[in-house]
Amino acid sequence: MTGVNLFLLVFLLVKCVICLEREMTVNVEARREDCFFQPAKAGDTIDFEYQVIDGGHGDLDITFHLVDPTGRILVADYKKTENNHRVDAAMNGDYKFCFDNSFSSYNTKTVFFEMIVEGDDNSEWDDENIDMLGLRPEDVYEMKVQDIQQVITNVRNHLTKVRHIQDLLKSIEARDRNVIEENFFKVNTFSMVQICTMLVVGCIQVVMVKSLFDDNSKVHKIWKNLNRR
Repeated sequence: MTGVNLFLLVFLLVKCVICLEREMTVNVEARREDCFFQPAKAGDTIDFEYQVIDGGHGDLDITFHLVDPTGRILVADYKKTENNHRVDAAMNGDYKFCFDNSFSSYNTKTVFFEMIVEGDDNSEWDDENIDMLGLRPEDVYEMKVQDIQQVITNVRNHLTKVRHIQDLLKSIEARDRNVIEENFFKVNTFSMVQICTMLVVGCIQVVMVKSLFDDNSKVHKIWKNLNRR
């Protein structure tokens, strides 16, 4: 068997399994709902994972729901920070994924999500495929097609998991950074308010003490009247 034939064989084995991966980071404005559509076939498996990585100056939460082509809600989350779902497609059509931020009045939410659609294209090892490779039927059986297909599928699954973990770690890092920056903003704001309050109180105390020793001040006159009583 030549190297070209082996390459074509591996290509056809990989083709038996279809895997669509998509990842995005979107901003969902306050009082809005953003939806995305993904076509899928009956029998496909849809993996969906999302995470709110920035909530403006509000909470890290979002409402999510997944709807099938008939409009039936398959999955619904209310004000969650993150979650993942695995759904088997029961029919052909466009599946809708929606992020709802209508409960928020001012804060824009930044959401990272990853979607994986897995399915088979039902490729068969028919005579046309065998002829294209230039192989005899007995050569195909000797190569243990099922074993090769299993190994390739395992490698693909492991690579998908590695990439998924890397994307998840990146989204967690982005979320933690946003949380730290938000806490930094809150600490600075509270510190400025506290400093301004201390300055105002200090100025009032200086004015009040100074007025006690000034015979012409109103504070001094009020203080003398209180002492006479």
